[in-house]
Amino acid sequence: MISAKLVEDTARELMARAAIDIPADYRAGVTAAREREQNRLARFVLTEMERNWDIATADRRPMCADTGLPRYYVRAGNEAVVDGGFVALERALRRATADATATIPLRPNRVHPLTRADHNNNVGAHAPEVTYAFEPGADWIDVTTVHKGGLFGSDYRMLFPADGVGGIKRFFVDTLVQFGKRGLACQPAIMGVGLGGAKDTCVRLGKEAACLRTVGSRHPDPVVAQLEAELTTLGNYVGIGAMGFAGTSLVVATHVEIAHTHTGGLPVGIHAFCLSSRRATARLHADGRVEFRSDPQWFTDYYRREGLE
Repeated sequence: MISAKLVEDTARELMARAAIDIPADYRAGVTAAREREQNRLARFVLTEMERNWDIATADRRPMCADTGLPRYYVRAGNEAVVDGGFVALERALRRATADATATIPLRPNRVHPLTRADHNNNVGAHAPEVTYAFEPGADWIDVTTVHKGGLFGSDYRMLFPADGVGGIKRFFVDTLVQFGKRGLACQPAIMGVGLGGAKDTCVRLGKEAACLRTVGSRHPDPVVAQLEAELTTLGNYVGIGAMGFAGTSLVVATHVEIAHTHTGGLPVGIHAFCLSSRRATARLHADGRVEFRSDPQWFTDYYRREGLE
């Protein structure tokens, strides 16, 4: 049985790791982008980004003053048992969020949408969000925290089947140009694209693709993987580089996830996971062991299943 206290203590540590330490896969992607970048200003920005990450890790302070909106992704093994059940797990996650806001510290970004009242702890109505998935044949629980900005850096469009890949690419470029010109996302970014499902499904998948896959991963469907590569190349061809300067370092990686959809539509959701790509994961075992890692391993074969089993 997994104790609620273990969940709370682990979530608090994940909050700190996500806010302070940049994931190694994203950093490697930015380093590669800097080596390719020919524009002097864009290259300077990329160099300073890496220096900022080093300072944040050394000083144990958040890498960005805007620490985004903390949220959790929980993957539970089918045989996992939490002391007090999943209500106790959610209480533990909320307590960890409030405590981490004060101790790391995180910026208290969560406010009432109308009165703008702020509890100063990033906890409120539907905050932090907790998204669940399940895995057969396991008795552990994976907890991933993601600190993603909640203002801009996302878009949605309902295309038609006849728009096809060309329509997806046009929407992708339109979105990147608007993000770059208007400062709506801090580049270079990991771009997540959700295709199919209903409107809420594609938007959710786009965010998960951006935040929960590692740079260098490829979708197992070769058609989807080919689209990922083409979108990344296209994104770095529009002439915008790091933080909106001219260059070729707009996109570190593009991750595409799909859901079977209505015959009459092609819904597309796009998300940018900005240069503060904040995520951290831990696996909690019933015997009290905790394994920290940087790869959320969210998109399992079971999660992507298409058939009855």
